[in-house]
Amino acid sequence: MEDLAPRPGDLEPIETASRDEIAALQLERLRWSLAHAYANSPFYRAHFDAAGVHPDDLRTLDDLAKFPFTTKAHLRETYPFGMFAAPREKIVRLHASSGTTGKPTVVGYTAADIETWAGLVARSIRASGGRPGDMVHVAYGYGLFTGGLGAHYGAERLGCTVVPVSGGMTERQVTLIEDFRPRIIMVTPSYMLSILDEYRRRGLDPRRSSLAIGIFGAEPWTNAMRREIEQAFDMHAVDIYGLSEVMGPGVANECVETKDGLHIWEDHFYPEIIDPETGRVLPDGAPGELVFTTLTKEGLPIIRYRTRDLTRLLPGTARSMRRMEKVTGRSDDMIILRGVNLFPTQIEEQILRVKGLAPHFQIELTREGRMDEMTVHVEALPEAASDEARAAAEAELRHHIRSVIGVGARVNVGAPGTAARSEGKARRVVDKRPKG
Repeated sequence: MEDLAPRPGDLEPIETASRDEIAALQLERLRWSLAHAYANSPFYRAHFDAAGVHPDDLRTLDDLAKFPFTTKAHLRETYPFGMFAAPREKIVRLHASSGTTGKPTVVGYTAADIETWAGLVARSIRASGGRPGDMVHVAYGYGLFTGGLGAHYGAERLGCTVVPVSGGMTERQVTLIEDFRPRIIMVTPSYMLSILDEYRRRGLDPRRSSLAIGIFGAEPWTNAMRREIEQAFDMHAVDIYGLSEVMGPGVANECVETKDGLHIWEDHFYPEIIDPETGRVLPDGAPGELVFTTLTKEGLPIIRYRTRDLTRLLPGTARSMRRMEKVTGRSDDMIILRGVNLFPTQIEEQILRVKGLAPHFQIELTREGRMDEMTVHVEALPEAASDEARAAAEAELRHHIRSVIGVGARVNVGAPGTAARSEGKARRVVDKRPKG
């Protein structure tokens, strides 16, 4: 893999500013954001009044802890536009979540918000090693999902050539990669594995592809998956983080020269880590739930949004801004199995330890009598597809799950191509247990 460290003059001054300079800018912008939300969003005026706080109560950054949290439920309760802080005619674009439970969450952007977003995604692509003139293959979904258009506008802002493929049609994805020769791909990590499968199905060597950088987000993924992708394609695999409620992709990004956690773009987003049970703010370095407050958004300012993502904050390295560790899971998709708490990423790590298994998997939760059961559905690689090899892989994976995670699980190793595939966000858990 080539050395992609930034050259002198590549970085914006804020990326290497002192912590005092960053904190001073955050306090100035945080005062503006709270006042803007209170003055222009009926929701936030009522929300702050109910909690007995006013924007003037913020004198230091620590005072933010006095203000109430915002949750996804608030966005659903005010559907579609009840939380906006700009007139509807000033909103130039709408995005929305998939709405897998209840109503979707709708977010709106002013023209200035779109400019900010494009600039931060451009910063993220540059931190990943991208440069003006690169061709970027965007395989995130377009439409109401923020991934495709967020990546698209950011790549154009950086001065790249964009291939707006969107998700799905895996055969076509590989054809276009081979024909157009892009240097960068932006896609979910699970779908990148489907692209890898297609390379192998065609007998193509992925290491000879033009791809030098993969910018992967929209779902948690592990360093083991990073190694799998980097070795398969001889490329840099870099993590990007975002969520539509806060902006979309580009809230934080790894720097390719270190790959040691995602630098949060703290000039636009103020992060906190809280205890997910008590809501108490935790010190940097402590694991907990990530909370974000936007500092510059006009259309939909978000104050202390509970992301439900579990991580911790660490000092900056390649940039002055603080890092967040890779998300280990979500406080609301944690699996509780017979008293043990676990996340799909932990199962993924064990699958990748077994040489004969492909990285595609799905966890099925069922209840038999009074006992919850977990079945891990995975598939064999073509070279390990015999009955004997699959049985050995099942036994090895059961052992790893039991010894490392501490729970017994059933394992079903199917033939190549039988595990559930993703053309967007992977659906890692299917919970068939009775409700209530």
